[in-house]
Amino acid sequence: MILAPNAIVTNSDHDSTWRTHLVADDAGIGRVIAETRRIAVIGIKMDPDQPAYYVPEYAKRKGFEIVPVPVYYPDATEMLGERVYRRVADIPGDVDMVNVFRRSRDVPPHVDDIIAKKPKSVWMQLGIVNDEAAERLARAGIDVIQDRCLMVELRHHGK
Repeated sequence: MILAPNAIVTNSDHDSTWRTHLVADDAGIGRVIAETRRIAVIGIKMDPDQPAYYVPEYAKRKGFEIVPVPVYYPDATEMLGERVYRRVADIPGDVDMVNVFRRSRDVPPHVDDIIAKKPKSVWMQLGIVNDEAAERLARAGIDVIQDRCLMVELRHHGK
């Protein structure tokens, strides 16, 4: 970069690329879905009437590998027929997406664990928005989608 004498460069000039990881448009969502095969689900539940159960169950039926990371059910060892992990970072192999079913205020405690695994994307379900967590994840190079239902978007994108 060539700068004029007396030019002032702020950190925001260099750091603005992280915003490209905040995905909100249809094409970006389609790209994230197309790049996803393996989904870790933080906050997965056992109640079939809860979105935290039927959304990952739907994704599994559509061919995605689901890795349960429950916050509740401390004695559970298997959910949706898959081994349970207590932390995303403990999952062996790559994780393409982390699907988050936690209240907005409960997302930040999971950020370091997610960053340690370095998934391609983090998907916060409908009603879940935490801009501080999203920025930290995006600055780590992880695509972030907030306030969208994965099942609705999978259907919209032909899955």
